[in-house]
Amino acid sequence: MEKPLNGKIALVTGGSRGIGLAIARNLGRLGAKLSLCSRHADRLESAAAEMRGEGVNVVITVADVSRSGDIEKLVQKTEQSLGAIDVLVNNAGIGYFGPFQGAAESDWDAVLDTNLKAVFLLSKAVAPGMIQRRTGHIINIASLAGKNAFAGGGIYCASKWGLLGLTECMAEDLRQYGIRVSAICPGSVATDFSPHAGKDARKMLQPEDIAHAVEAIVTQSPQSFISEILLRPTQKP
Repeated sequence: MEKPLNGKIALVTGGSRGIGLAIARNLGRLGAKLSLCSRHADRLESAAAEMRGEGVNVVITVADVSRSGDIEKLVQKTEQSLGAIDVLVNNAGIGYFGPFQGAAESDWDAVLDTNLKAVFLLSKAVAPGMIQRRTGHIINIASLAGKNAFAGGGIYCASKWGLLGLTECMAEDLRQYGIRVSAICPGSVATDFSPHAGKDARKMLQPEDIAHAVEAIVTQSPQSFISEILLRPTQKP
């Protein structure tokens, strides 16, 4: 049977581990050619070797997506090696968790640059090609922290609230060209991303749950548009 993403090119940021790696695995199994980036060369090599072993065409780039120069190189390498980008998954993200009054300006800059500015820069880089072809998916991995406040989450929540606002506006700017922009908002996921002290990892969301949501978005019928998905575990961990 023909796979639904045969011939499609998917770029996944932060694709070397955790949620990003799970998304990449799933997109590869759906038939997509993959471009993965991360700041960690060794993890990227490991992820690429795994997927190439499954017959997936993978290109990897060491990049910091908060830097416009790195984004330019990433997009250029992807297009030269694989072709025009059909699916962009803005997954890369970092966190700062602690009272806002104890945070440094550099903490704010690091989180907002990675979680928000990078999405703007990379989406801006791929949008013209998608507009020309009048098709494409941009999927932003946000968080329920973009909707719910909690102590110690000021900087992280600010980045994700901003990301949801940016996503909705991008969707309105691009839908006339047949481009669908979506946000996925998971609750706590069992990765090493953020502290989960006292939580039962078996009851938490798994990276594969977010990958399944991405699959739902990229395989939806042409006339529909899933703008936002909220993901919670069935049991509170």
